[in-house]
Amino acid sequence: MSVEEASKTVVNDCLQIKKGEDVLVIVDPKSVAVGESLLEACLEVNAEAALIKMIERTTHGEEPPKFVAAAMKNADVVLAPTTKSLSHTQARIEACKNGARIATMPGITEDMMIRTLGADYDKISNLSKKFAAKLDQSKEVKITTAKGTELSFSIAGRKATADTGIIVNKGEYGNLPAGEAFTAPVEGSANGTLVIDGAIAGINDMDEDIVVTIKDGLVKKIEGGKAAAEIRELLSSADDENVYNIAELGIGTNEEAQLSSSLLEAEKVFGTVHIAFGDNASMGGNVEAAIHIDGVILEPNLYLDGEAVIEKGKHLI
Repeated sequence: MSVEEASKTVVNDCLQIKKGEDVLVIVDPKSVAVGESLLEACLEVNAEAALIKMIERTTHGEEPPKFVAAAMKNADVVLAPTTKSLSHTQARIEACKNGARIATMPGITEDMMIRTLGADYDKISNLSKKFAAKLDQSKEVKITTAKGTELSFSIAGRKATADTGIIVNKGEYGNLPAGEAFTAPVEGSANGTLVIDGAIAGINDMDEDIVVTIKDGLVKKIEGGKAAAEIRELLSSADDENVYNIAELGIGTNEEAQLSSSLLEAEKVFGTVHIAFGDNASMGGNVEAAIHIDGVILEPNLYLDGEAVIEKGKHLI
């Protein structure tokens, strides 16, 4: 598969973009090549497509400029291969409310497009939906690992989402590459220790595992090496206590995804789970924050209402 073929997969299969639809492609200086490839694929199906190049956001979840948000709200389809994620922004939420279907692709590279967009998306869709349904039926979550993760929280009453890669209905959004099921933990319910040993958003060099102490739904302590220090600085620089909220539980379901410094791909890795800090208003929670940071946990044991659904990174459903 080439980059051009991967772009056609996005346009023809994942979004099923039609002739005459208004399509907005959003890029920043690092993602121009990917964006231009997507634009060409849109023009090939005679969509009314345009590309906007904006300044790179400083962190995942930071709002785009107001004129970009307005353009998103007035589009039929938004493709966002930006360096930082627009998924957890009010601009994305409002655009979806107005009927736009949106694919966010934060940090995607040409190599990643070629590798992950050739995956079996029927298989990914089926597995993601199975996990989402299981999450919907469950109330209590527990995660453990051999490295010391021991974290529990409630998801009672929360609606899970299956990130299948098929975004064809008005108001839908998802990541590409896809492959996860996720939900928002109940605010204030998370307690325990989280050891992030796979990857974490915004950090290129995981020099040491990051050990996070969590009490009553909030991050209380972040320990480790240089990576941990960078995360502490990033959270504190936001000057917003909401960034310490335990925001998301995600389960990776893409067998072609590989562990890397790109959270777009790393959080989809088959057999991993991830926990996010910060905003969860975009996924059914009650907390708005300027930041949404995911941390990936390798070889987890995941229990839903006491039943093991992942054991040492192996799926049991």
